[in-house]
Amino acid sequence: MTTSGISRRAALRMFGIGALGVAGAGVLGACAPSGSPSNGGDPKSKDFDFTSWSLNEEAAKPSIEKIIAAWEKTEKSTIRAVSYPYNEYLSQLTLKLGGGETTGAVHLDIAWLAAMAQMGKLVDLGPVAGKGGYTDVALKSGLYDGKQYGLPWNTGSIGVIANSQLLEKAGIKKHPTTVEEFEAALRELKGLGGGVVPYAAATKVAQLKDIFPWMQTFGCAMLDGGKVTIGDDASVDAVTWYKKLHDEKLIAADVDRFDARALFGQGKAAFYDDAIIGKGVTSAQSKDKTLADAMQPMERPVLKTGDTPQALLWGGVIAIVKGKGQDAATEFALHTTTDRATTSEYFAARALPPSTTAGLAAPEVAKDTFTTEWTRKITRTATGSPFWQFAQNAQIEEAVAKQVQAVLVGKSKPKDAMKQAGEEAAALIKR
Repeated sequence: MTTSGISRRAALRMFGIGALGVAGAGVLGACAPSGSPSNGGDPKSKDFDFTSWSLNEEAAKPSIEKIIAAWEKTEKSTIRAVSYPYNEYLSQLTLKLGGGETTGAVHLDIAWLAAMAQMGKLVDLGPVAGKGGYTDVALKSGLYDGKQYGLPWNTGSIGVIANSQLLEKAGIKKHPTTVEEFEAALRELKGLGGGVVPYAAATKVAQLKDIFPWMQTFGCAMLDGGKVTIGDDASVDAVTWYKKLHDEKLIAADVDRFDARALFGQGKAAFYDDAIIGKGVTSAQSKDKTLADAMQPMERPVLKTGDTPQALLWGGVIAIVKGKGQDAATEFALHTTTDRATTSEYFAARALPPSTTAGLAAPEVAKDTFTTEWTRKITRTATGSPFWQFAQNAQIEEAVAKQVQAVLVGKSKPKDAMKQAGEEAAALIKR
């Protein structure tokens, strides 16, 4: 499929979001009043589009095509499948949605929901969401500004994965639950030698947004009442601690998600951060066929006992565009995300956890102990990034990441770097 190659930032600017932030998005939303079709089509039409980046992926496409085919046969309707590559998806979708060319159901990464909702072209699905039996945390992934713009399809999180084989080798009998215990465990693991990186934490700019859950662990809200709080004592403490791990070689330089998976797969890392799909991806790449059994979900250590473990919400939702086919597309989205047979089969094919209580309890899902433990230990307390509501989210993450890296390589002090990061984030939000 040909694409324009327009960047996310350029696409958002085109429709006033990149330049004006939330205020600009509100102006754009005014072009499509609530309740009015945004594409001029018949909302009652049985035919609609389904747009998803997964239809562009060889591993995922057959499973989704099967869901579409079953719906078409049962409902005597036609679904036009639309897709763009993941890295171009948001920019392409923004252009098409802004131009009234997108209809029906739209698959969204939960990090994109706010930007899409701000365009004023999505249906409020609150009236149907209550029928789904979704978990509380799943429902929150589809919320923006108090409205349910997305029905949760797959709900997971980004958390810490542990290698039980290395922990046992280092004499660590249980997962560390506090930052103090975690540090002690890392030092024990370092003592193993042999090139082991105790914690394959992100240290490259591209993935240094992984510092956010640690900032929250140390007590930084990041955003409070619309005010950026990065630069407060908690954020400085978190980065100071991260720098200490780096200097003591408890974490390594120049590591991103791909490097971390490689180190873990080689048995050279005891902990690393990943999404719930990390087990399948990392174990498949490893020569050690026993690794999958050694991979364990671990609650992120807390600063003090009784604190809530921090994790970043991760997953996808299905949103509905106002206009042609919106009623049928809504029923399709509800079926796809809640029908137990459908969600179980999709889980079997892709290992993506369902978003409903019944789906998670289905025998086909419940027997996967890694998924059930991950859901119980990590996803249960996961939250979205407070910066997702801004079109400048990617730039904010990069600005903070660059300042954290400057600390790690000794070019800046934690206090100075976090002050600068907070000021840059605040300036980006105002744009």
